[in-house]
Amino acid sequence: MPVNNNTDMQFYQNTWMADHLFTVCDFAGPGCAMSCNEKSTWRALDRKTKCFTRAIKQVLASTEFFIKQDDDVLADQDYVQALMNKYRGHPDPLFISDILHHNDRINVFSLSGITHGNGKFYMFNRRLLDCVNVDVMYIGQRYEDTVFGGMIHTGCKDFNVTYVQEKNSKIWHRKYKNKNKDIDLAYIRNH
Repeated sequence: MPVNNNTDMQFYQNTWMADHLFTVCDFAGPGCAMSCNEKSTWRALDRKTKCFTRAIKQVLASTEFFIKQDDDVLADQDYVQALMNKYRGHPDPLFISDILHHNDRINVFSLSGITHGNGKFYMFNRRLLDCVNVDVMYIGQRYEDTVFGGMIHTGCKDFNVTYVQEKNSKIWHRKYKNKNKDIDLAYIRNH
């Protein structure tokens, strides 16, 4: 590929993630690693989160790190690799995201006072996945990020979970703009 001073090499480096994707689709089809058999809407994302978490616990037993990211996100590959290098073999459950806190007046025991991530991107290790409670109980529809936080809260409460704030400058959400690239990552809205 010919390059010049205006070429954004960062963009091209980050398009090589396909070999590492475990795609979760609404329904079975080409390119789908698994399906949750439900149309993705804002009202179904909490159930889809429980579905894919249950699946990766069973199917990817030897994988050390996991990344959940929305389809309108581009993560800096060097940043992700640096996180994996830094936290490889980490002794405790690990959760990396844009950290948020949530209080739920209805689901006091499962979703109140929890720490969770902004769902555009989160990264976690096997130790976290091993302790999450995929059967977390709650009343009403909730955002998927809150439900994943509830899975951590109810399943990993006896462990010393390490929470790491992501570098937002390394995670592009909905828009990527750098040098000669100006890309709408959410050109067609999914929800």
